[in-house]
Amino acid sequence: MAVHLSPSLHLRADGLSASYAHRRVFTDLDVTVAPGQRLGLIGENGVGKSTLLRLIAGADGRADAAASGLGDATVSGRLARPARTGFLAQELPFGPDDRIVDVLEAALAEVRAIERELDAASAELARADASDGRAAAASAARYSAALDAAERADVWSAESRRDELLDGLGVAGVGIDRRLGEVSGGQRSRFALAALLLSVPDALLLDEPTNHLDDDAASFLEDRLRAWRGPVLFASHDREFLDRVATGLLDLDPGRRGALALAGSGADAGRSRDEVLAASGGTVFGGGFSEFLTVQAEERDRWRRQYADEQDELRRLRASVSETARNVSHGRAATDNDKFLKHFKRGNVEQAVSRRVRNAEHRLETLEREQVRKPPTPLAFAGIPSGSHALEEASGLLLQLSDVTVAGRLELDALQVAPLTRLLVTGANGAGKSTLLGVLAGTQGIDRGIVHRRKGLRVQLLEQDVRFADPDATPRRLYERVLGERRAEQVPLAGLGLIAPRDESRPVGSLSIGQQRRLAMALVIARPPHVFLLDEPTNHLSLALATALEDALGTYPGAVVIASHDRWLRRRWTGERLELAAGRAVRAAREAVPRP
Repeated sequence: MAVHLSPSLHLRADGLSASYAHRRVFTDLDVTVAPGQRLGLIGENGVGKSTLLRLIAGADGRADAAASGLGDATVSGRLARPARTGFLAQELPFGPDDRIVDVLEAALAEVRAIERELDAASAELARADASDGRAAAASAARYSAALDAAERADVWSAESRRDELLDGLGVAGVGIDRRLGEVSGGQRSRFALAALLLSVPDALLLDEPTNHLDDDAASFLEDRLRAWRGPVLFASHDREFLDRVATGLLDLDPGRRGALALAGSGADAGRSRDEVLAASGGTVFGGGFSEFLTVQAEERDRWRRQYADEQDELRRLRASVSETARNVSHGRAATDNDKFLKHFKRGNVEQAVSRRVRNAEHRLETLEREQVRKPPTPLAFAGIPSGSHALEEASGLLLQLSDVTVAGRLELDALQVAPLTRLLVTGANGAGKSTLLGVLAGTQGIDRGIVHRRKGLRVQLLEQDVRFADPDATPRRLYERVLGERRAEQVPLAGLGLIAPRDESRPVGSLSIGQQRRLAMALVIARPPHVFLLDEPTNHLSLALATALEDALGTYPGAVVIASHDRWLRRRWTGERLELAAGRAVRAAREAVPRP
């Protein structure tokens, strides 16, 4: 690992390259985030967003790399970061027996050390002998440096800030003496975020910071980050969060860089070039996420048009090269008056034909070498398996809940799911969304009430946390194991557009969280159920896949029930809604979520 790390007020990567034995992550990546800037990392799952964050957070040697899960990576380049850089990983670096208060105090360890240094420097300054100018100057300099560090870390308000953070993130009511294993995953994530912000680092590195945050907590975090004075680099699939927080975006998706290469061609070339800049190893976009979507759509359209035009030209060139010189000559016979020039003209024709064939061959060779790759196939459902059409076409209800109670978690008077139901279930963390999906799926028992399911009904649930029992199995093998070899041949995994061909033979345990979620989705999509239940479906999914998934669900040939806190999805939802609070239905409406 040849990485040089230096102190800086900025977060910076120069010529950074990272690869594993099985694949290259990124090459010659250059990125700089200045104080006050908030750069969002976007791109497909597995393109290196988390890798980049972990490298900047602590890859100044093999020990750090191993500690951050990069021990088997080959890395080179130059990195710079402020001395006090905080990193929020997707997984808490604490065990289930650790107490919440220990997490918070660990975050304050550096702040406490700064406070002790300020006390010591103050005491030394008070004892300094004014007659000893050199000693007095040294004491004053020490105190000035300690005071500056204390002001940056805001050491005097640590306890009040802690309480404010816990309240703002919605976990003030959770006892801090409890062990981590006793609280939910969402609560653990909030405590981790509170601990990071409590430490008041000079720079922030955040990996999916809004996962498990409800509206109020997400808004609280947005306000904090917009007021943050230092540089912020974050990876997020939360489109609303990106829209409200990011001052710029870095797209690590190599597919988009391929699309940007087309910007120099076509009638609309150059559009938005003030905002889109090709950068080594990535693409920097200077606008917000909504503007990014517009530019991305234009890029994809150019990509599709150029691909189609090039394929047409390739077909014409191949046909032209295969023709004989006689087929391509002008075919005009010499007249009686041309007899003197017949031999001369024949030579000219042969030269012209030869030149034309050589030009066609050269163009064909160049185009075959430099042609743009085929645009990725959008997410599309495979369709209801044969034999299930009668149920799909039948009228009536598929699922019906009456007076259902799960003690302490859910109380619902009634819920009906028809063949083409589109229902969005919303509510704060702990409101009962996941419990309701579990009842519908049949994985959660009830204490009272009735759950009626149509005979022959197939229901499948895409859960929040995907866990594969065999981490050494490959996606291809798991796909065949779940679907059966015949169905896997009929609906190939590669054809679903969820798992890259290069990843089909990798151990599933080596895939990113998002890639594992894609695989779990593929196992459902390849044999779509009559009722498709999705718990926070956009968590850990790339922005492109989240958008494609939402579009595809609109034409899904069965019922769809989604539980989500995703504000972007909710703001655009056109189907039915059910809002839960403390396990009870509080509102059912079709109104859009207002955007402040």
